Amino acid sequence: MSNGTGTRPEHRPATDRAHRLPRTLLHTLAALLAACLMALGGAAAASAAPAADDLIKVFVVPDPAQTGGQLATLQSIATSTLGDASRAGEILAVNRGQAQKDGGALNSADDQLHPGWILRLPQDASGPDVQLARDTGSQNSASAAPSSGQQSAAPSTGQSAAFTFPLAAAVAVLGAILLALITAGIVGRRKVRTAYGAVRRAVWRLGEPMRRSRRLALRRATGRRFATDAESVRRAYGALGEFGPGRQQPERPVHALRVDGSGVTVWLTASDTVDAPWTNIDSTRWRRPAAAAAGWLTPGNDSGPASQSAQDSIAAACLVRAGTDADGEPVFVDLSRLDGVLTVSGDQAVARDVVQNLLAEIARTRPDTPVTVLRGADSALPLTVPTELRELPRVDAPAPVAPVAGRGTVRAGASRRTVRGLVVVAGTPGAREAAELAALCGPGGAGWTGLVYGEANGAHWRWHTDADGHVDIPVLDVRLTVPA
Repeated sequence: MSNGTGTRPEHRPATDRAHRLPRTLLHTLAALLAACLMALGGAAAASAAPAADDLIKVFVVPDPAQTGGQLATLQSIATSTLGDASRAGEILAVNRGQAQKDGGALNSADDQLHPGWILRLPQDASGPDVQLARDTGSQNSASAAPSSGQQSAAPSTGQSAAFTFPLAAAVAVLGAILLALITAGIVGRRKVRTAYGAVRRAVWRLGEPMRRSRRLALRRATGRRFATDAESVRRAYGALGEFGPGRQQPERPVHALRVDGSGVTVWLTASDTVDAPWTNIDSTRWRRPAAAAAGWLTPGNDSGPASQSAQDSIAAACLVRAGTDADGEPVFVDLSRLDGVLTVSGDQAVARDVVQNLLAEIARTRPDTPVTVLRGADSALPLTVPTELRELPRVDAPAPVAPVAGRGTVRAGASRRTVRGLVVVAGTPGAREAAELAALCGPGGAGWTGLVYGEANGAHWRWHTDADGHVDIPVLDVRLTVPA
């Protein structure tokens, strides 16, 4: 069967898109952070320059040691700041009952002033002893904010101070933290991806023995099913009879069949066609529903639609179940279409199981078929010949004859060859085994069929196995699970 080829539109890898997205996000966050910092700077500048409405004029009572032992009074303060001692009552009025930092308070004109007290002054006060302070609105009079060239007044602390954090600063800090996390994720994404891959592989390796055990149990169950399932064999040969030679058309070679509860699928040569009830699936596969069976080989029906030529064609066929497909249904191949040699490569143990299963299939449908086993050049796994087959220690090849041209298999030219005997080569054939294989199974040879689990030159059919118990059949474009 020809594999169609075509082109697919190119897509940019998802990883590239994933890499561009973090960088774009990074730029956006950087711009956001800059805006937050600008806002924070503006807020700080605004807080550094208090509004004129919040500033008051104050006088800080000096230490007598600094004034020659003279303690300040309301009259002396009024004289030095207001130019009139009689205005001492105004100073008393605006400071009466205001708690100072030492816990005291000015309550009457006779109270003694304590050094460090901060006294409020009327707004028209002036002079070198007058300072500007911020009005806190609390009970202790003010917090000093001296103007340029003036001495700083100590703020009063009647209550614990409240710490405030501007909104712009909070946004800036959160943005910086988020930016750091995103940057760390971008920088470390490769390491994280590598670590994740390593952990995933380790977990997969830990579960591999259990998966291998389940696969082996499934393959063994398939082998037991094949040993007792004669109905699928009967149905496969029945479908084969529908393609035998008739009065108006030659035989159409069936290279493989799949039988299931709802119908039959056959692989034909790409140039062949078939009438209803068969419908075309692709260039080589055709399908018929089970209800549309023609009645060939049904119980109680000995006539059937096929002629004697069709019966002879069916007798020449050698259908064997190579394995089950993804749906668990058996797929048959016709060994008489191999045209000489089948080589099965890949995993050695599974390749041996493929050949072992083919021998078991032939033993059930064609008992007493002669078999000879040749040892290859490498150390291949041993194989057991079923007792229903007749094992021969050695076969002398007859004189070669001219090969017979055939119509071809699914992909290349090949002629039908009745399975007269089997030559099994365990491993890659050496020079001697290759010569015997060519003499018995090659063009013009004895007409035997070769089964090699190893690499063999000149093989028409080549199958490939893997360690999971699968076999790929390129000429049919299928993958099957091999019985064990």
